[in-house]
Amino acid sequence: MDKHREASELFQELLFIVDTLRGENGCPWDKQQTRETLKPLMIEELYEAFEAIDKGDEESLSEELGDMLLHIIFHARIGKEKGTFTIEQVLQKIISKMRVRHPHVFGEVQAKDVQEVLKNWEEIKDRKEKRESMLASIPRHLPALLRAHAIQSRVARVGFDWHNADAVWAKVLEELEELDAARKSNDQERMTREWGDLVFALVNLARHLNIDPEEALRKTCDRFTERFNFIERELEKQGKKPSQASLEEMDSLWEKAKENSC
Repeated sequence: MDKHREASELFQELLFIVDTLRGENGCPWDKQQTRETLKPLMIEELYEAFEAIDKGDEESLSEELGDMLLHIIFHARIGKEKGTFTIEQVLQKIISKMRVRHPHVFGEVQAKDVQEVLKNWEEIKDRKEKRESMLASIPRHLPALLRAHAIQSRVARVGFDWHNADAVWAKVLEELEELDAARKSNDQERMTREWGDLVFALVNLARHLNIDPEEALRKTCDRFTERFNFIERELEKQGKKPSQASLEEMDSLWEKAKENSC
């Protein structure tokens, strides 16, 4: 394949391939796919791209981005079949949106910093979309940590935010005390509510400390997995499984794993 072919030519070829796969003489599997069956596959491709980014693997990332693009074109093809929208309309909408939301680049509006850009975005969305709420566009099905961070970041754009990390820390301690009181009351519903409030406050603290909460928790999960794998390997050398070891034995191996920087 010619590496110097124009992007527009390659894009048209990909459109042709998807049209052919969905056509009368196309692939049985591709013709059978619906928006619903593609949803888990789209999520999988997205997380594969995340993994490539985490590994710093540019080659894999370029491949995963291609897979994501394929899904976009696939959905546009289904839209064309349904008579609801085409890939051209998808492109027109995003081009229009980018121009409208960047008047400081493509228009006469001035924006001196990122905060002013974000504030302008919210004002533009309010005028154009007539939203019932500025939080309405945040998907409810986002992972909870991501959703909490998105909600807090969104309202911070209009000034609804803590002044500094110290104020958020005080809120975290307050929520921790309320959870402890709920725990002592043995009220399951209250405990659940207070636990959620505590995690929400911790996400806010992470945001003020410039920590990505989802990424931080993911790395903690990775470290825990690595350390527990170490415990399993060490117990296997003794002819044991974790279920056959005492908590004291596993704790000792856990500390050893920490010393080995696992």
